[in-house]
Amino acid sequence: MAKYGMVIDLLKCTGCGACGLGCKTQNNTDDPSNGQTFNWADYCESYSGKFPNMKYTMYPTLCNHCTDAPCVSACPVNPKAMYKKDNGITMHNEDRCIGCRMCQRACPYSSNDINADAGAKYSVISFNAAGKETQAKYKDSSELFKGSTSGAELARKSGGTPPYKTEFSHPDYNPVRGANKVEKCIFCEHLVQSGHKPYCTQVCPSEARVFGDLDDPNSEASKLLKKHSSSAVSLKDNKGAMQKPDDGIKPNVIYIRSYAAR
Repeated sequence: MAKYGMVIDLLKCTGCGACGLGCKTQNNTDDPSNGQTFNWADYCESYSGKFPNMKYTMYPTLCNHCTDAPCVSACPVNPKAMYKKDNGITMHNEDRCIGCRMCQRACPYSSNDINADAGAKYSVISFNAAGKETQAKYKDSSELFKGSTSGAELARKSGGTPPYKTEFSHPDYNPVRGANKVEKCIFCEHLVQSGHKPYCTQVCPSEARVFGDLDDPNSEASKLLKKHSSSAVSLKDNKGAMQKPDDGIKPNVIYIRSYAAR
């Protein structure tokens, strides 16, 4: 079986944010609120040096689909809501999720409350609170500003909630997640199953993201890793620490080369 992963070429990355926008529209993710980011594709920025010799680096982030995923180990239900598929994807089954958030606590790339976690720059796993409407702003009839439309009107006229809703079908997750459930990047498996790439990869204008089978030496991703092995790193946590890809829990999102601000 395949072991899907992603190689991100930082030298090609322009920091444009297309990956984040593409992911949000493809997977119908909510806006950040209550300490939850709901950004399956996000960014981790770092700064070093002193003016005029400063260096800025942008790391596009997403679920690392770790080989030894602690979120899977922490999930208490049986069968697990968070589990590893044979293709290497760390999958979340929404129906089995009980909203305990143990996966979110166990994941080094996640925070229960991004606003309260000092130094945290992103969170892979987000939580839809129990007893609260998801996509709430599209059920609110208040004018966005005087004389304008409301979120509820946008949803009504577009025929979807959210208005940019993308419909798809998958046995493990729904196009819009419900209350008392966690959610995260699933490598757009609803697209992968039909022979397409994750949407963040499709919309990247500089082709900085390469998705593929890391166990297949002939895949483009594996060839890139072999060619640039000396520069290959992965994120260690959600605060910007880095590590070698084979260290720790073995994340399968790997960065090569160096970011160059344009």
